Amino acid sequence: MKINRKLLCLTAIAASMVGTAAVAQPFKIALVETLSGPQASTGLMFKAAARYALDNINKAGGWNGEPVVLLEYDNQGGPVGAAEKLKQAIADGAQAIVQGASSAIAGQISGDVRKHNIRDPENKVVYFNVGAYAMGLTGDQCQFHHFRFAPNAAIIVKTLVAAMESANTLGKNVYTINQNYSWGQDFEAEVVRDADGKYKVVGKTLHDVNKIQDFAPFIAKIREAHPDSVFTGNWSNDLLLMMKAAKSGGLNARFATAFLDQPGNLANAGEAALGSYVSHAFDAEAGGQASADFAEDYKSKVGHYPVYIEPGTVFGLMLVGEALKAVKPENGKLNVDKFAIALEAAKYKTPIGELSMRAADHQALLPIVVSEVGKDAKYKVDGTSMGFVPVRTLTAAEAATPVQASCKMKRPS
Repeated sequence: MKINRKLLCLTAIAASMVGTAAVAQPFKIALVETLSGPQASTGLMFKAAARYALDNINKAGGWNGEPVVLLEYDNQGGPVGAAEKLKQAIADGAQAIVQGASSAIAGQISGDVRKHNIRDPENKVVYFNVGAYAMGLTGDQCQFHHFRFAPNAAIIVKTLVAAMESANTLGKNVYTINQNYSWGQDFEAEVVRDADGKYKVVGKTLHDVNKIQDFAPFIAKIREAHPDSVFTGNWSNDLLLMMKAAKSGGLNARFATAFLDQPGNLANAGEAALGSYVSHAFDAEAGGQASADFAEDYKSKVGHYPVYIEPGTVFGLMLVGEALKAVKPENGKLNVDKFAIALEAAKYKTPIGELSMRAADHQALLPIVVSEVGKDAKYKVDGTSMGFVPVRTLTAAEAATPVQASCKMKRPS
């Protein structure tokens, strides 16, 4: 009888262990993005890129032998909607949040993730920021469970100035026009700060976000300042409409941008865009065969070549996939703190160089390519005769800017 009882006990333990393994939870990532309304075009591109990346991660084995699951939530373009959908995503079992459209929304999500993790340390979540560039997110708002896979304002301005100086196209007079919120204010501040004898800022404008229907008065004001280059962090409808006004207003200045490769911009601007610049995470003509292969594969799966915020989103989530390989399940789920530490050590080779994550502030160290709008581009855009021609590719080290003194990250004990 004693032997039988021991056997029964061992059998019960074994059954318990098998049961635990059988109910291991899949790793769920929640896309909390703008999927409706005026800014939906950008949000939908984030969604397409996230799906593409996770499909590749799952083809390589997913996590713990199970597919990584992508949940989708429409934040309706605002911080309030994002806060509500974040709660819903966590209730649905998400352990990670991915979002990129709007630094205002990113600030809300990052703050809410931090508060949640303090309140519920047994069920922590991590935030993958794939497109919000505001400096504060890795500055005074930096926190251990926020990771930015995109550049910031300082990186964009630094790389634009470096490439345009080396091409002798920067000029002496610079104007900057931006959306009046954290990202636009940061971009303006970096243009002013980076001048340092390289150029003179002859004017600057901050305007309402997504409320201006006619940019003609703004273009007229810029034209009166006679700039050689116009630096702008504008994106989505504000950039589309501004480029359209620049075309009709006869502005004779080149644009230096973060998002000129957003679909529709070159069609709106027409030949007025020739000679303008964009700093971005990928150009299919930069990086040789590896870039061409990625571009063709993306097109075969999504229906178009990777542009705008799509390549950076893919590369960032592929870095997540590399980190997942180093973390095993605990009690059937991902230990978020151990995953975050693994992500700090992960590396991913993009077609234009190595991507990694800086542990001090969780700002990605990523290669950047600066491209110029030209008719000799291999990949034409928007049905026009124009596309983006690589001017200079900067390594992650060359593109990087210092950790901000305001970042005081508290790490788990």
